[in-house]
Amino acid sequence: MNGFESALYQIAHVFLIPVLVLVVLALVYTFFALGGFLVEAWQRRDRGYRSPLAAHHAATGASSAEMELWVMHRLEWLRITARSAPMLGLVATMIPMGPALLALTRNDAASVGENLVVAFSSVILALISASIAFLVLTVRRRWLLQELVAIERAQALQGGAAA
Repeated sequence: MNGFESALYQIAHVFLIPVLVLVVLALVYTFFALGGFLVEAWQRRDRGYRSPLAAHHAATGASSAEMELWVMHRLEWLRITARSAPMLGLVATMIPMGPALLALTRNDAASVGENLVVAFSSVILALISASIAFLVLTVRRRWLLQELVAIERAQALQGGAAA
């Protein structure tokens, strides 16, 4: 490798550990979010369930637009995780591939294997994280939008009854 290519490799390699840490954090976050999602799904089976959106509306008297912003804010990290985890997995896959290919040219099977283990395990964990985040995001968004429609409908009925 010439000096420029070597510098590019060194710069890219600096990002391996931070990207791997972000993949693990995304996975931990999605399992935490999945746990909260499952608890909420269980609570929703109860007829007396009061959603966080309804509680927010009752506490603040938020307008429809303000509640939509609240919904977007509530789902923001799930959306970021669902969209960024696959990219992080790709980065974490590509960085060790360079050393693996170099080891392959030297017939160093042990180095090839070590680098490929990091590459493939990181992308698998990132894709699991993204999949869970997408599932939770999709269902939670539907729940919150259904609640928003119900709150708006109730407000419209109250407004019509007051007139």
